[in-house]
Amino acid sequence: MRVRFGRRQGQHEQQDLQGAPEQQGPQGRVGKALVIGGCVAALGFVPSAALATPGSGVSGTVVAKGTSAGKLKVKTPKGRTDVTFRTITVEPGGSTGWHTHSGQLIAVVKSGTLTRTLDDCSVEVTPAGTSFIEPSGSKHRHIGRNLGTEPVVLWVTYLLPEGSALSDDAEAVDCGARK
Repeated sequence: MRVRFGRRQGQHEQQDLQGAPEQQGPQGRVGKALVIGGCVAALGFVPSAALATPGSGVSGTVVAKGTSAGKLKVKTPKGRTDVTFRTITVEPGGSTGWHTHSGQLIAVVKSGTLTRTLDDCSVEVTPAGTSFIEPSGSKHRHIGRNLGTEPVVLWVTYLLPEGSALSDDAEAVDCGARK
């Protein structure tokens, strides 16, 4: 705590309670006020346990978790977006058929291994515990197959233009002709 004594050549002399005098001009006071004001304002951004409210009656279950091979680039449709979460099971020997989507999908392989053949005839093998994005549009035809012995379970989030079908059938790509 400081006590003001008097003016000395346009400045104020202050002395703390321990007796040490201090000189402070108008710029020093303004700077000090700015620092104190900044500190007080910053306190408003610090989370406080005293202000937090505990939750009650809420539970959550992680149904699937997958890690992407790299950075995921998510693009939502222009305009309103239907967000649909769906479980898909592909039995051993089964396939999704060739298809496209009018928006992106984010998928997690919960169990099994999904083998996808893409429009360029490249093949992507996606085991349990991984995730991927399926791009949108007719240039991204693909088919998903279960070549394993256990069911493939996918947890899929669709980001589609409002009112769109979850998928659209597409002609098969003749990958044998491309070799």
